[in-house]
Amino acid sequence: MIRDQETLNILLDTISRFVRERLVPAEAVVAETDHIPDDVVAGMKELGLFGLSLPEEYGGMGLTMEEEVLATFEIGHTSPCFRSLFATNNGIGGQGIVIDGSPEQKALYLPRLATGEIIGSFALTEPDSGSDAASLRTTAVRDGDVYVLNGTKRYITNAPEAGIFTVMARTDPADKGAGGISAFVVERGTPGLSLGLPDAKMGHRGAHTCDVIFEDCRVPAANLIGGKEGVGFKTAMKVLDKGRINIAAISVGVAERMLADALRYACERKQFGKPIAEFQLIQAMLADSQTEIYAARSMVIDAARRRDQGLDVSTEASCAKLFASEMCGRVADRAVQIFGGAGYLSEYGIERFYRDVRLFRLFEGTTQIQQLVIARNLIRQHQG
Repeated sequence: MIRDQETLNILLDTISRFVRERLVPAEAVVAETDHIPDDVVAGMKELGLFGLSLPEEYGGMGLTMEEEVLATFEIGHTSPCFRSLFATNNGIGGQGIVIDGSPEQKALYLPRLATGEIIGSFALTEPDSGSDAASLRTTAVRDGDVYVLNGTKRYITNAPEAGIFTVMARTDPADKGAGGISAFVVERGTPGLSLGLPDAKMGHRGAHTCDVIFEDCRVPAANLIGGKEGVGFKTAMKVLDKGRINIAAISVGVAERMLADALRYACERKQFGKPIAEFQLIQAMLADSQTEIYAARSMVIDAARRRDQGLDVSTEASCAKLFASEMCGRVADRAVQIFGGAGYLSEYGIERFYRDVRLFRLFEGTTQIQQLVIARNLIRQHQG
């Protein structure tokens, strides 16, 4: 490993035990109430999960990308809603500040993100700009020592709980593309910032999204990330490279959980006088799932190692996210099939995972966007 292996093993074992003893038992309660219990959130903070990959100098653990995905595999063995709360601090909610923030911005926000005192959120998507993120319409107009923001962001993860928002807005109205976009840190409670009603979603109960609305929202110029206009979209893409590897990792972890549940059920459920695990068609579904999980896991670790080496991983991150999220969907489908009629009932829990993992193929770039990223990178490399 890149860092101390013994320390890493202790961390992974601790996370695994926390998942088994605290998070898995809370899954049903969260699914019913759409709320993660306060004592569970406190346990996450105590364990340091809100600062896994934030720099050590600001109170985080400073995990490498490889170490972070190994931790995410373990975290994936429970409902993904738990990860959603703290992973945004480590990922898209905090990485814009980590990567391109000024020293003052880092000192102000990262320590509070690392402890979970505040929750980070990433506001890029809009009602009319999702996959085509560079066409966003939210504007930021300089007025003395503030920027005045106007626009609406949509599907913003953790927005109802967020303490700060990393917001992409257009500072150059003449530039309709990526070059006119800048990134800002906007604090909760800033006059002119308001939230829509929480979205009613197919899955991920306990993890919340809503619209974030800016109406003449006056943000201090000091909150322009990095202090430079026009580089916000580049910041967003750097953040998303990391985020896509993380989504691939959580896809692997959840697939491992679903396969374990399906395998346990197949070994216990009897038909025609013997466990259904003895039937070859059931075995085929188990084997295909394990094979695809192994392939995805290998891709994720390789992409993470490459990022740790400082390499451009735009293609590898998209490959891993595409394959792992699609794989996770196939494993979910097979798991429901192995459970049979029981898989359609909420009491067994597998139908909840089936709904939850559908999101992995959509957010932080749909499968189709990953295909475009990969193909365009290949063409660019070929043309030199």
